[in-house]
Amino acid sequence: MRTTGVRRVPEHRPRADALRNSDRIVRAAITALRESGVAVPLEEIARRAGVGIATVYRRFGDRDGVIRACFETYFTEEVEPLALAAREAADPRQGLAEALDAVIGTLAAHRSLLTAAREAGAFTVAVAERFAEPFGEVLDDARRRGLVRADLLVRDLAAIVVMVLATVHRADLDGADQRRYLALLLDGIRPSAEPLPAPSATRLFREDDGRPAPGAGEGARG
Repeated sequence: MRTTGVRRVPEHRPRADALRNSDRIVRAAITALRESGVAVPLEEIARRAGVGIATVYRRFGDRDGVIRACFETYFTEEVEPLALAAREAADPRQGLAEALDAVIGTLAAHRSLLTAAREAGAFTVAVAERFAEPFGEVLDDARRRGLVRADLLVRDLAAIVVMVLATVHRADLDGADQRRYLALLLDGIRPSAEPLPAPSATRLFREDDGRPAPGAGEGARG
């Protein structure tokens, strides 16, 4: 007896050329932001990617969509591995210092992308947590060994990144100020019998879009 099977609906997947276009647009945008600044127009990004402006809108919806995709790609490929590398260090304090230095270095080279990501709401709570998570077990190990302050928190490490980035400027071509102020702040995480003041109870990010909460200081993010 002949049976009637349920008709399968083909699973919709992006075509290979569409995926390639998306990747080219994202990488062109990252480069354009680094070279031309936050105000680079979408038309310039499309030109660099070798696609029409309609393709950019079709793939990402709007400018914020492009920026969010750029930041996700940049964060996943450039920032996250640097934070994860801290776990491999024999000396956890040195691992934290080297990872923070590397993270600050790449963020300093992509300041326009970071600014655009904040404006687009791409720097979200989830992203902040992803950045901080790899440091947790390394920091625990460093505390257990007495290599850092007993009251040092993961959010303090994120705040160090923000504070050093505030000293970065284009005239400092060899990064002298970046190295100086990172060294100064890292010196402050050494073991000390003098306890730190308690951190603010204010949420540093809104749950909805990741933007700074009202009253949250720029230097306290993390």
